[in-house]
Amino acid sequence: YIITLSSHWRELERESCRNMFLDNLLEPKQSREIRKSIYAKCQDYLDLACCKNKNEEDMEGIVLVEKTSKIRMSEEEGEEYKNSQSGISPEKKGFAIAPEDFDPTAGHDISKFLKQNARLASRGEMLVKLCKQILSEEGNERTKIVVFADGRIGAGRVAADFLNNEAGLGCTFFDKDVAVEEKNKMLSWYQYADVTEEDKKRPRVLVLEFAHAAGLNLQAECNNMILFTPLYIGDGGTTSDPIADASTELQAIGRVFRPGQPKSKVNVYRIHVEGPDGEECLDGQLIRRNTDKETIQMAVNADD
Repeated sequence: YIITLSSHWRELERESCRNMFLDNLLEPKQSREIRKSIYAKCQDYLDLACCKNKNEEDMEGIVLVEKTSKIRMSEEEGEEYKNSQSGISPEKKGFAIAPEDFDPTAGHDISKFLKQNARLASRGEMLVKLCKQILSEEGNERTKIVVFADGRIGAGRVAADFLNNEAGLGCTFFDKDVAVEEKNKMLSWYQYADVTEEDKKRPRVLVLEFAHAAGLNLQAECNNMILFTPLYIGDGGTTSDPIADASTELQAIGRVFRPGQPKSKVNVYRIHVEGPDGEECLDGQLIRRNTDKETIQMAVNADD
C-alpha cells in the first residue's frame, strides 16, 4: 500500500497534531544536515517499499493463462439486446453498436444496454458451464472459484442468481445489508482450506463485484477466476477510461495471481457473448479494449 505514499502521508500529517509538532517544535531545532539525513532515510524506505510491490521474482514458476469462452445469444436474446439500446435511432440499433455511439447529452441511456447485456441467459449458461467444468477436472473437486462482475449494473446479483438456481452449484455473494463481520467470515471460507465437514459442504464459488477488486488475498485456495462481464465504466461517448477499466480488471486478477499462489497455473476465463450468427457485440469490443497491450502497459505504469 505504500505506493505514491508521499502526498497521502503529508495529507494525513496536515490533519493531525503530528504536523504541528514537526513544524513548530522538532524541525526548527534541527540542523540542515540532520533534516537532510532524515529525508534521505525516509526516501530510501519508500523506494524499498515500492519495490516490494514488484513481485516478478516471487511469481517465478506461476503462469497466468487467460481464456475466452464464447457463446452465442439466442434470436430472442438478440432482439432484447437491440431493444435495450435506449436513445439510439431504430435504423442504427444493432449488434455492432458501441459505447461511443451513446450520447449522454442527447438523452441516450447506456445503463439499460449494459444491464441487459449482463442479464443474457446465454451468459449465465456459460458461467454455469465453466464452473461445472472446472470442478469436474481431476484434483479440482474441492477447489474454489472466484467470479468478478460489475456491481454498478447489478451484474453481481445476476451472476449469483444464475449459480444459485443451478442444482448442486450455488455460490457466496454479499448483499448490501450484510454486516462487515459476517462478510469477513464468509470471505475466510475462500481464503483458507476446508477443515470441517461443514466447510466442505459450502459452495465452491465466490461472486465479487469489481469494487472489491483491491486488497483481498484469495490466492491460497483459488487459482481459477471468471470475469462474468468485461468492465466498462462510463455513460457513453467519450466518458469512459479504458486504462482505469483495464487497471481494475488487473486488480481483480491480482486477487489470485499473486505471491503465495501454491499452484503453478492461474486460469482466468472471460465470458464472451456473441450475436446469434456470431456477430461481434459489446463483449468483443470491451474484451479487445481491456486486453490491448498498450492499454495494459499504461494501466500497469499508472499503478506503479
